Amino acid sequence: MTRRLTEGGLSRRTFLSTTAIGALAAAMVPITAFTPALALDPGLTAAEARQIAIDAYIYGYSLVTTDITRLQMSNVAKPGMMSAPLGSFFNVRGYPPATYRGVSATNADTLYSMAWLDLKEPQVFSHPEIKDRFFNFELVDLWMVVKHAVGTNTTGTAAATYLFTGPGWNGDVPEGMIHIAYPTRYLGVLGRTYALDTPEDLAIVHKLQDQYKVVPLSAHGKDFTFVAPPVAEVGIKMDEAPQKVILALGIDGYFNWMTRLIPASAVAAPEDAPMIERIAKIGIVPGQPFDMAKLPADIQAALKDVPQIVTNKLNENWADLGKDVSGWRVTSTGAVYGTDYLTRATWASNGWPSQQPEVSVYPTTYVDSTGTKLNGKNGYTLTFKKGEMPPVNPMAFWSITMYQIDNGLWFYPNQLKRLTLSTRNAFQYNDDGSLTLYFQNESPGADKESNWLPAPAAPFALTMRLYWPNRTPPSILDGSWGPPPVIRR
Repeated sequence: MTRRLTEGGLSRRTFLSTTAIGALAAAMVPITAFTPALALDPGLTAAEARQIAIDAYIYGYSLVTTDITRLQMSNVAKPGMMSAPLGSFFNVRGYPPATYRGVSATNADTLYSMAWLDLKEPQVFSHPEIKDRFFNFELVDLWMVVKHAVGTNTTGTAAATYLFTGPGWNGDVPEGMIHIAYPTRYLGVLGRTYALDTPEDLAIVHKLQDQYKVVPLSAHGKDFTFVAPPVAEVGIKMDEAPQKVILALGIDGYFNWMTRLIPASAVAAPEDAPMIERIAKIGIVPGQPFDMAKLPADIQAALKDVPQIVTNKLNENWADLGKDVSGWRVTSTGAVYGTDYLTRATWASNGWPSQQPEVSVYPTTYVDSTGTKLNGKNGYTLTFKKGEMPPVNPMAFWSITMYQIDNGLWFYPNQLKRLTLSTRNAFQYNDDGSLTLYFQNESPGADKESNWLPAPAAPFALTMRLYWPNRTPPSILDGSWGPPPVIRR
């Protein structure tokens, strides 16, 4: 499992043939009439063409990844654990068990809800009043840009109704609706609702989830029975990581997917104009088919390994994204990228879709204070000094999750059935008011078990989640607060 939903990823295996790409375009992506092809730049060297192809591949990566994710999650006949037909919600009803291997690096703090919407017709989304409980809905367009988020710290706790519209829509916004326009035909509504892992609290959250609604504008206020769209033969299996799906496309498949989406389903931002002009030099033109066979032989040879080059580059960039703070990798950028296409592509490849930093920040560490990899055969501590707990809004929370490492990050089954330490725990504080947490395989002692997060007797990683982090000092957003180091005992 390598596919991520910020927390983690959906496992996928996919083979996509050239014929399947054509079927996909016809079935799922409306194509505008082709415009006259631009002439290839005759003065380009193979090296220059190769760099343009790399830049083009990076530019389109979030778009192609998001569209693949949309298909794999919504081209289904009925709701599943992490899927639902286009135009409807799926609601995850509980935390995954410790043995679950469907989502890498998932959280054990919030329950997921998600809907993919087709904005060919405006869609109406509504949620009830949600008091005394953190919730958030990321609104993810096809470019994987999250300019808007609905939730406790962005729009408030009152019940609300939103009108989402796609490119070119002109109409009247009904009274009482908040209108948000998008540059893409499809929109992901990804929700997280805080929940305690108790039957009583889960029942409350389930009632809230049942009130998360989407309907077409034409059906708003009327009796409406959702009918799932037919499942299309799109040529891809549903259980392969999109990164692998994309590699399987090859050069022609990838750029054809990209140019079929632009501008039919995804309007490029005005600031993208220089990039659009640049990539046209090698025949990558929105709304037009791409055929590498029409390029000179030396340029074809130079472009052959571009998919793997970019894949490697994105993985390397992910490892260095953000900054090192006492061994923790802290990334407080994402959601809105402007022309930083590399960062956007990196998030798409490894952390789809990033949240707005003002909503949550997820520092992760694989090492102790000396830079040595964490291993549960050893004992470790982390101490928050008095008054220096993770700075989050009182209406939100923080947590630390234990992950064992095995081609992904997975919960660790343990005798305490404890997956996290968080504000939900009844900690034992030190005499000076500080808090020491313990991470190791064997018990640190009966008097310390309230502060113990069991680790595998093997390499592990820790992810600290700060929901609704402070916007003023002390804050992880400006670096005035940082997570303390993990120290080997």
